[in-house]
Amino acid sequence: MPIFSRRPLLDEATTAWMFDTFAWALEQFGTDVFAQYSALVLPTDAFFPDKIEDQGQVAEVLFERVRKHAGMEDWPCELVAQEADIDGHVHPGQLIPSPPSGPAGTYSVSGPDRAVTITYNPSLLGRPEAMIATFAHELAHYLAHSVDVLPPGGEDFEEHGTDLLAVVLGFGVFLANSAFTFEQYTDNESMGWSAQQQGYLSETQLTYALAVFVELKMIDPNTVEPYLDRNLRKFYRNCHKELGRRGEEIEKLRAIRSYKIATPAM
Repeated sequence: MPIFSRRPLLDEATTAWMFDTFAWALEQFGTDVFAQYSALVLPTDAFFPDKIEDQGQVAEVLFERVRKHAGMEDWPCELVAQEADIDGHVHPGQLIPSPPSGPAGTYSVSGPDRAVTITYNPSLLGRPEAMIATFAHELAHYLAHSVDVLPPGGEDFEEHGTDLLAVVLGFGVFLANSAFTFEQYTDNESMGWSAQQQGYLSETQLTYALAVFVELKMIDPNTVEPYLDRNLRKFYRNCHKELGRRGEEIEKLRAIRSYKIATPAM
């Protein structure tokens, strides 16, 4: 028996919830679909080949690509831009409250025909990876609402479960990379820093979920690492080491058999 025990990367309650939520996703949306059609989507020309010259078309083009990779290109919905945010820059030497800002995106259903609307924050136009993560999350909302079973934890964990479902759809790299940004900026009038958190799971939780996805799909982990932010790569490697010690839990997920095919709720 080793003198020093290995400390888990995440607390056990979070890890248990994560495995339970993967099981929920596989049971509700089909293991055949996951095995045959769910792909690891990467920020490469192979997945996003469009050369977008008109800035006004960025959102629509990326949205259609995300829908295709999620297998939801035939699910009817409307894409709408939200109102622009107030400037959220933090200026050096000033103590100012954070201005209100809109969400990265929203999902809603309205009217007797239950029309689906997905919105996005225009501030994401300069951050295509974050925009892709947002679209994946909102489409995961749409997918989750096509079944009557909430993710583990119920309504209190619905948004967290939606984040994880977006990872199951193949967008884990985008969600992990976009979960938190902190960057310096300079413009004609000022310089300072901008910080933003996106999503409901943390960047480490999303990285762990991505590693579970890679293990389940039996993808070489080394093919993923170059596309992760540098600050996440060591943690990602450690996730695979830990999952190597959780073989029983991985095999339980692989043993799930569900032949469901998700369709839009009516």
